[in-house]
Amino acid sequence: MTADFGSELDSQVAIVTGASSGIGNATARSLAARGASVVLAARREDELNELADQIENEDGEALVVPTDITDDEDIDTLVETTVDEYGQIDILVNNAGYMPLVNIADADRETLHDTIDVNLDGLITLTRAVVPQMLEQGEGHIVNLSSVAGRFPMENSSHYMAAKAGVVGFGEALRRDVAAKGIRVATIEPGAVDTELLEGIPDAELKSNVEEFNQSMRQLRPDDIARTITFIVTQPEHMDINEVMVRPTDQVQP
Repeated sequence: MTADFGSELDSQVAIVTGASSGIGNATARSLAARGASVVLAARREDELNELADQIENEDGEALVVPTDITDDEDIDTLVETTVDEYGQIDILVNNAGYMPLVNIADADRETLHDTIDVNLDGLITLTRAVVPQMLEQGEGHIVNLSSVAGRFPMENSSHYMAAKAGVVGFGEALRRDVAAKGIRVATIEPGAVDTELLEGIPDAELKSNVEEFNQSMRQLRPDDIARTITFIVTQPEHMDINEVMVRPTDQVQP
């Protein structure tokens, strides 16, 4: 991705969760390339530090805040650290995700709980922590990452689909609560993207089947989703893009 620092997002501050790899990593770089100060949140601190170095080497601004999105104290620390450092939060990209696909009959309770905690509960909890700051500012932009799995039924994904469908519903309802106060809300629903998300699938055969399905098409790249997110948050204030579904041209199902 070609750097173009110092443009549309000058003076804005963006929190990006799941920033240690994949879509989060690409989104943080894209936002920084347009002038935003990016706060990098994920559990893997080494990867975050490496990303921060990349951004700063391109004259960008990055702050590393190791965060487990399922930990309420970590969420509070993330928000407080961001406000203490910058005094504002203009963009929140709720990207952290976990996709342990498994037939519901074979799923243990820990897997079910973790799926909801990472993909939905943590997203809602962090958004709740950020919204008061945005209300005080009178503006802000929240971008939630869902999935085509939140719209279309797929085998071995009932718990994951429930979480991602919850993200869609949360975003639609959230906008009704905050739009009049200047806060914009977008939901992104990607199809097959070449990331490490498949590593969360516990069953080797199922993982292999999903990999074969993904490799049967020209998968999206993390940068493709990052460009979509960047396009959304660089629109004029009177324009609120609420929902974007983006799939590989070759992806017919789902």
